[in-house]
Amino acid sequence: MARTKGLQRHRWAVLLISLLGARYLFWRVTATLNFSSAVSSGLSLLLLSCELLLLGSNLLQLWFSLAPEEPPNPGELKATPAVDVLLPCCSEPLAVVKRSLRGCLAMDYPNFRVWLLDDTACPELVELAAELGCQYRSRNGGQHAKAGNLNNALGQLDGELIAVFDADVVPQQAFLRRTVAALLDDQRTALVQTPQSYMNADPVLRNLRLERWLLPDEESFYRWVEPTRQAVGAVVCAGTSFVMRRQALIEVGGFETGTPSEDLATGIRLAAHGYRLRFLNEKLSAGLAPHSAAAMAQQRCRWASGTLQTLFTGANPLTIQGLNPLQRLAYLEGILHWLNVLPQLLLLLMPLLAVLSRSNPLLLTTTGLLQVAMPFYLAQMLLARWFSNQARGALLPELYRWIFLVPLVAAVLSTLAGQPRPFRVTPKAPKTDQRWQPPAAGLLRPLLILSAFQLLAAAGLLTTWSPPVSTTALTLLWISTSTLLLLTSIRSCWDRPGTSAVPWFAVYQPVSWGVITAISEDGLEARLNSTLLPEQHWGLPLHLQCRKGQRVGMNWGALSEPEQQWLQQRLYGRRGCWPRRRAPFEGRVIWRVALNALLPVRKETWFRRSLLPLELSPQGLVSSPLTQASRPSPIKESASTRMNMASPG
Repeated sequence: MARTKGLQRHRWAVLLISLLGARYLFWRVTATLNFSSAVSSGLSLLLLSCELLLLGSNLLQLWFSLAPEEPPNPGELKATPAVDVLLPCCSEPLAVVKRSLRGCLAMDYPNFRVWLLDDTACPELVELAAELGCQYRSRNGGQHAKAGNLNNALGQLDGELIAVFDADVVPQQAFLRRTVAALLDDQRTALVQTPQSYMNADPVLRNLRLERWLLPDEESFYRWVEPTRQAVGAVVCAGTSFVMRRQALIEVGGFETGTPSEDLATGIRLAAHGYRLRFLNEKLSAGLAPHSAAAMAQQRCRWASGTLQTLFTGANPLTIQGLNPLQRLAYLEGILHWLNVLPQLLLLLMPLLAVLSRSNPLLLTTTGLLQVAMPFYLAQMLLARWFSNQARGALLPELYRWIFLVPLVAAVLSTLAGQPRPFRVTPKAPKTDQRWQPPAAGLLRPLLILSAFQLLAAAGLLTTWSPPVSTTALTLLWISTSTLLLLTSIRSCWDRPGTSAVPWFAVYQPVSWGVITAISEDGLEARLNSTLLPEQHWGLPLHLQCRKGQRVGMNWGALSEPEQQWLQQRLYGRRGCWPRRRAPFEGRVIWRVALNALLPVRKETWFRRSLLPLELSPQGLVSSPLTQASRPSPIKESASTRMNMASPG
């Protein structure tokens, strides 16, 4: 009953936005266009075109959400078909790969093998695979990047199912049980995708110290976009943290090699072949976000270029046979969404273009602004958190778009011109001796230039051009908002230096000697309730590194291999360890963003770390380390043996 009422409210909200949007567009077309001269006509039509493109993309997403969603609801696992777990890697740090392999090997499932697919033929990885009991396969040349690496292993696999994880992703113990159960619910289902979560804060959150106040950008995709895509049969394969049928993959020719976005293209081929793609909205794994703003820009540009290259492959949703009209529209919108950076850049430059040409692109009246424009935009802003399932607000998530706007425009234009960006692995793990580094010029310089353009537009508006009062007021508001976002984006380009190569987490765990407030693979931070220092926690030795009053920072002592493995599973392997957070109301956050943008960049150290929340409730694990001295072969283990490896013996 509650779900039915929620759907009814959602439909009424979509109807409200649609009606207000139709009213707004009618007003824009009939009352605001300025055809008094050739220049003003061009600017007026250009502005309207930019708005139409952006509003059309947003409204399409809303309309997709009207389709009834049938999310998978996996029950008890009734069968355990063989699964080949693939971990493709390409120059990731050894410790990162090792942590991911340990997580894969600790999954609670009786019938699987883990394959390390090395694209660099690294001798250390050969030894690591032998040490942990994984299958190892390498190749030479690196042709077709990740897709080629995965396809190179297909001939060696014999499992009915395939699971794929990026080399920095650690699955929870329940991953295979939950995803395989969802997959087996329907024989038409070829793929089950789960959310891609991050252990560490991305550079935007980290550099502005907004970990408590903003949610990562990917949250809105997995809470809002993927569920609506599921409703129209167009789930997007995200390239990691998914399970698929091997036979279905073989039927579509393996992973798509014509684009670096092999995940999206392969998913489209599966859907066109008549298979269902499902989205299981449970956080069952987590990886590493890029650690620098430049690395994140590189990642976003690769996504944009790779997604657009799908249009030039056999997986083009416009031309591939087998998709229904809604699927074509949904996949096409997801691809063309990257083109939105072009109208966004034009809108940012519009005030300067108007001032330089002394042409008014908008004929405005106070009545029209208050009665038509304001209700439409206010409704969008107020409903943004609700529509996105509490994943984002209306304004602050735009920081992600503004910071990377110009690099994305360059990537989009070069791809459309037939010069796509080459595949490059995104660097994610920071060095322990990270020092102060100047911002990447490719990020900082465009933002400075765009900021200067806003100031020039404001100066020209106030000194050399006198449009109507309503136009002046709206343009100044436009320029002010853009300038503040640009200045905040500039501040976020300065990366915070750190001292730890592993993610740290905010926790609240009362213990007999105080309260633990932060924890990681390296150690913990706590607030003592006495003068006595703890010598161990969870049975692991502790050594004092820093003390400020009752606050202490402590590192773990020398840990054995079983102890390290248990600690990693204690942190990353439990179901429910990655909490589902709610985006706060933006009125409570904007002041914090403004304050942090003014503060100097501070190095991460004890009690000043970048922290994301972690749930430490002991689901499936108890508080003492492993004692097993060796691990049996993963191929021969039983389910009970695997569970013993994830719990103290």
